[in-house]
Amino acid sequence: MITRLLAQSTVTDLDRARDWYDRVLDRAPDAEPMPGLIEYHLGDAFGLQVWAEPARAGRSTVVLDESDLDVLADRLAAGGVTDERPADISAGRALQLSDPDGNRVVFTGE
Repeated sequence: MITRLLAQSTVTDLDRARDWYDRVLDRAPDAEPMPGLIEYHLGDAFGLQVWAEPARAGRSTVVLDESDLDVLADRLAAGGVTDERPADISAGRALQLSDPDGNRVVFTGE
C-alpha cells in the first residue's frame, strides 16, 4: 500500500533553487536526506523534493493545490518572486510559475 507521495523538481544549482523554493513555499526545507537533495514536507503524506541533477534540470512540473491563490499571488509579488496573477482554467484557477531552471510549478485552487 502506498502511504506517501513526493513530487520532484530537478535543478542545476541547489543553493539557487533552495532560495527560490523557500520564498515560494514560505519555509525552509524540512530535510536534506543526502547531498544534492532537499525536501519540503507539505503534509503528513506528501511533499516536494528538489534534486540537483543538471542533466535533467528544467524538465519537471509540480502541481500544488492552494487554499487561497490571491493571498499566495500577493505574497509572491511582495517577495519579488513574480507579478503573475491567478488565471481562470476549466477546473477553477491556476497560478503558473517557473523556477530558475524553468521547471513548472503550478498552484491550483480558488
